[in-house]
Amino acid sequence: MGRRAIWGGLAVLGAALALAPSAPAASQDTPLADVRTFALALGNGTLRGDLSTRYAAYDLVVIDGDDATPEEVAAVRAGGSKVLAYLSVGSIERWRSWAPKAIEYRMEPLAGWTGERYADTSKAGYRNLLVREVAPMLLRKGFDGLFLDNVDMIETHPRQRAGMFSLVRRLSAVTHTRSGRVVMAQNGADAIRPIVGALDAWNREDVTATWDGSHYRAVPSARSREAQTELRAMRRRGLLVTATDYTRRDGTRLARRAAARACAAGAIPFISDIGLTRVPVQPLTCG
Repeated sequence: MGRRAIWGGLAVLGAALALAPSAPAASQDTPLADVRTFALALGNGTLRGDLSTRYAAYDLVVIDGDDATPEEVAAVRAGGSKVLAYLSVGSIERWRSWAPKAIEYRMEPLAGWTGERYADTSKAGYRNLLVREVAPMLLRKGFDGLFLDNVDMIETHPRQRAGMFSLVRRLSAVTHTRSGRVVMAQNGADAIRPIVGALDAWNREDVTATWDGSHYRAVPSARSREAQTELRAMRRRGLLVTATDYTRRDGTRLARRAAARACAAGAIPFISDIGLTRVPVQPLTCG
C-alpha cells in the first residue's frame, strides 16, 4: 500500500519464461490493447533525465500525479507511453498539495508509512474533494488516466466499503469522460469485486517476492498461488493485469522466478525495490 538501475537482458528469462504465455491486454477493443510492458515509476529520481527516451520502451508508465508537471507528463508520453497519475484514494499523505483540504477526513496512521493516514471515504466531503478537485487537476496535466492506490483499505476497514465503491465509480466516470483514458487499481481482489467494472487494469503486488519491513524475501507458496489465481481471474474479467514484485537486486533467481510466474498468470511483470526507484532501461516482457 502506498509503495514508492539497470537490468539488461531480462527480456529473455530462460526456459521457464520462454514457455510462459504472452500477457496481452485483456479486451482488444480497449485503449490498453497493445500494452505489453509496464513500470511503476514512483520513486525518487524517476522523473529525472530525458523522460521521452528513459521510458520509451514502456507501453504503460505510472508516475506521481501530484508531483509531476504537465511538461514531464508530456515528455513521458512523447516516447510513446501511456501515462497514469498515481493517486492514493484510501489514504491521505500529508505532503500532497490537496492534503490541507482533507485534514478532517484523516483516520489512524498507516503502519510503516510515515506521514500517511487512512482516509474516511464514508464522508461525502472527501469523495467530492477527490472527484471534483483532485482528479480533474491531475487529468488536466495530460495524463491518460488514474492509478488508484489503497482501494484495498476496505479489507481492514469494512465500514468504508460503500464510500470507497462510490468514490471509485465516480472517479471512473470522470476519467472516462474523454475517450482513451483509463483507470487502474491494485490489490484487494476479493474486496473490490463489486467495482471491477469501473476499472480497465489491475496491478497485484507481492505475487512472488516482497519486502517484509526489514528484508526482501519470497512470498510463501500458498500466497503466491493465490495471487496468481487472482491475476487470472481479473484477466478473465477483461482487465489488463500487471504484477509488481520487490527484490533487493535485479537478475536474481527470485527476480527471475517472479517474472516467470507473472507471465504464466497472464500478467505483465515489473520488479523493483520497495522504494520503486529501480526502473530498468529494458523492460521485462513475456514471450
